[in-house]
Amino acid sequence: MRIASADVVVTSPARNFVTLVITTDDGLTGLGDATLNGRELSVASYLRDHVAPLLEGRDASRIEDTWQYLYRGAYWRRGPVTMAAVAAVDTALWDIKAKAAGMPLYQLLGGASRTGALAYGHASGRDVPELLDSVRAHLERGYRAIRVQTGIPGLDSVYGVASSAAGGGERYDYEPARRRPLPAEETWDTRAYLRHVPTVFEAVRAEFGPGLPLLHDGHHRMTPIQAARLGKDLEPYDLFWLEDATPAEDQTALRLIRQHTTTPLAIGEVFNSAHDYTVLLQERLIDYVRSAVTHAGGVTGLRRLLDMAGHFGIRSGIHGPTDISPVGMAAALHLDLAVHNFGIQEYMRHAPETLEVFRTSFTFTDGLLHPSDTPGLGVGLDLAAAERFPYAPAYLPVNRLADGTVHDW
Repeated sequence: MRIASADVVVTSPARNFVTLVITTDDGLTGLGDATLNGRELSVASYLRDHVAPLLEGRDASRIEDTWQYLYRGAYWRRGPVTMAAVAAVDTALWDIKAKAAGMPLYQLLGGASRTGALAYGHASGRDVPELLDSVRAHLERGYRAIRVQTGIPGLDSVYGVASSAAGGGERYDYEPARRRPLPAEETWDTRAYLRHVPTVFEAVRAEFGPGLPLLHDGHHRMTPIQAARLGKDLEPYDLFWLEDATPAEDQTALRLIRQHTTTPLAIGEVFNSAHDYTVLLQERLIDYVRSAVTHAGGVTGLRRLLDMAGHFGIRSGIHGPTDISPVGMAAALHLDLAVHNFGIQEYMRHAPETLEVFRTSFTFTDGLLHPSDTPGLGVGLDLAAAERFPYAPAYLPVNRLADGTVHDW
């Protein structure tokens, strides 16, 4: 079973996606997600110009060897563009292998460890009443865990608040990215944020009680001591996790946060290999790893990371917003079902236009996701539909403080 072709499809139904389609000489096809939000064309070029020519004629069944060939064989290792490209190839080859076996992918990963994967949704509001309405709506849709994000008094637009749309440009697929030639610029005030967020969780707990798992994303905007303060202030509200409290390039920064709070910590959606987690895992500085299949070397790369995390009692929290395509989402669900140290799965529903292009079979019932028993990943790509939605530039916003300083994002 040899690789006959490797084609890159760039489409933008409700947002931009990059998909690798590998076809074997006996007619099997596999899909891999290579989407890198705001840098999609970089990965598309990497795949078309550098990776695809290396794949033709290779044995499609040799997944580990191909992973190592693309990772170790290139002098320039790691980085988001490289690892998204490696992930696309790896995921597509796993899709092919599972189809050839006539099994859903999770069966090749050791079979199911649970009946479904607990998922959390994104509730948000410009103010507390709007947020509470959003939480109710998510509960009505079947979610049993909720991420809580809210507007900050004095700030026009805040990441994670779906109804907040400063900066102009079409907001797409429920995310802060917008279709526009240049990124929007938003103003940020950490002190105002730190004052406001504990009052938000007090209101949510008062309305919905102590049993509902609540999560919050700081999106790298705090210093370690600020994050330590927030974690401690949120302890009375029993969060499932506080995510991305501080920029994670310096893994040792998490030591300070850990010393001051018992609020569980999650980090890693911008990481792209197990090497980014070494100190965090060995010193148990976090409770959940957040990398995505799409950005961390595919099924092979993420399984390696999750197995490593499991040795330290650390669980999965795979990144799953709408900038992960349905292909990447399905791959995550197969891992969720198979690995022992599953924690929770982020799940944002894709827009109807996206689901015209990507035909999915995974299900969401009673708060649990299941990848389905369709052979392979369980996702098909409608090429005719994809052609109807051409690429359009879109970017996440840039943050500045009130004095104009560029701030972390």
